[in-house]
Amino acid sequence: DVQLQASGGGLVQAGGSLRLSCTTSGLTSDDYDIGWFRQAPGKERWGISCINSRTGMTFYDDSVKGRFTISSDNIKKKVYLQMNGLKPEDTAVYFCATTGQPPSEYGPSCYPPVYDISGQGTQVTVSS
Repeated sequence: DVQLQASGGGLVQAGGSLRLSCTTSGLTSDDYDIGWFRQAPGKERWGISCINSRTGMTFYDDSVKGRFTISSDNIKKKVYLQMNGLKPEDTAVYFCATTGQPPSEYGPSCYPPVYDISGQGTQVTVSS
């Protein structure tokens, strides 16, 4: 079974930075889409950044473009999210998730219903 575990969250002031890590196990392919999702209280889970492990193609939600950077380590099968310029509205529980579907030639969609394999999240709180 595929398992994922997000870590690296915390409390930071607005304008600060955090680096999230996603540790995976059970991924047998070197070609998969994986990404970061967040869920704030009372809101749906939202895809903010995804990456294809083989091509490096990425997706960023408009809300994080220019501030967040996703990367992957294909040897360790870990995924990272560097978050700079954090804002109070970035406060949420952050999850890493992957999909059992074959990667799209058009790049990762980051569409939450497709990324249905996820683990425990990590809380990110940004104070104003």
